[in-house]
Amino acid sequence: MATYKPVVVQAFPRLGERITQDTVYWRGYKTPVQIKEFGAVNKIDFSPVPPYNYAVTASSRIHIYGRYSQEPIKTFSRFKDTAYCATYRDDGNLLVAGSEEGSIRLFDISGKAPLRQFDGHTKAVHVVGFLSDKYRIFSGGDDYSSNLWDIPSATEIVSYSEHSDYVRCGCASKVNADVFITGSYDHTVKLFDARTKSSVMTIEHGQPVESVLLFPSGGLLVSAGGRYVKVWDVLKGGQLLVSLKNHHKTVTCLCLNSSGQRLLSGSLDRHVKIYSTTSYKVVHSFNYATSILSLALSPEDETIVVGMTNGVLNVKHRKPEERKEKSQKKRQPAYRTYVKGRTYMPKQEDFCVSKPVKRVLRKYDKLLKSFQSSKALDAVLEPPIRLYTPEVTVAVMQELHRRGTLRSALAGRDEKQINLLLTFVAR
Repeated sequence: MATYKPVVVQAFPRLGERITQDTVYWRGYKTPVQIKEFGAVNKIDFSPVPPYNYAVTASSRIHIYGRYSQEPIKTFSRFKDTAYCATYRDDGNLLVAGSEEGSIRLFDISGKAPLRQFDGHTKAVHVVGFLSDKYRIFSGGDDYSSNLWDIPSATEIVSYSEHSDYVRCGCASKVNADVFITGSYDHTVKLFDARTKSSVMTIEHGQPVESVLLFPSGGLLVSAGGRYVKVWDVLKGGQLLVSLKNHHKTVTCLCLNSSGQRLLSGSLDRHVKIYSTTSYKVVHSFNYATSILSLALSPEDETIVVGMTNGVLNVKHRKPEERKEKSQKKRQPAYRTYVKGRTYMPKQEDFCVSKPVKRVLRKYDKLLKSFQSSKALDAVLEPPIRLYTPEVTVAVMQELHRRGTLRSALAGRDEKQINLLLTFVAR
């Protein structure tokens, strides 16, 4: 009697997502480290100089973390109320931060007490930063004003009161030391030049502006507000180049990667989207546990840090690439051992002992072997097989048809079973 041959299940290619270079690159991060802060994280800023520590502003303190430290290596806590927008200077020596009480404080990274305090705003200061000449600071507050300050004398140089709502974001040009930009809840983005008494350019975003970003070249400006991320050409007088609507809740933060080839946006919908800056298409996306307020990438994209509304700091580090090569080298001797003797040809005087190969049959194969066609069909109509490996169900049906027992396998079934079978066939 011939041995039973198991049912041959036809293999189909799996339809998965397209693996691109971006997918491989952005998936190259380790399991995230979670750090609990005292309140919602409103700003993360990486130091521009090694060892690339980062400042985290949450509640009434600023914590400085080392790249791999899970505890703060330094804390600035001289704030009576909430602190906002701690930002590093280009040389990494100074740190400036706004506060709920309306004052701006300047800290030396090596000290604890503020070096300077700038008082002039009447309400909370949500945005502060250094101009690229390193000796002036710009700020924006809930009193609708955008101010410019001189660091050495701790005095106000000029104050612009052109916005008609809270000023909540801003950035400075890296190309021109006199240019800075502010975004407001009055739906506008204004470009200021320190040499003039009024704004040089006004851009209508259309929603309350939550974040603005200038490309390193200074020619392109990105604004985020509502569900939109919009890219503007500053050199063409603020012409709209592209409007992106990939989030389904308010976009809260923007950031560029180290090469400037990828733009990242974080939103209250718990997603970080990564766009190509040439095609402005989404090339990758990260998902987080709660709404995102702040986002930062370290130089060389080695670390991605995300701050959330529940006060959790999510830190992902890139996997080192050298270890992969080492692990492959280790496996080579094991493979050589495994194939040893495969090509050996027995000589005339050798005595060969053959070991019978035990073949384990699946449930439906056992039932088909004992000619229980109805039970074999029932076995492959169970949810795990029917839903996740429908090719097995089809293969058994074709085998029953080949044997001429499909009619008897279907006989005597009730309405519910026939309905299940017809639904499967129709699908």
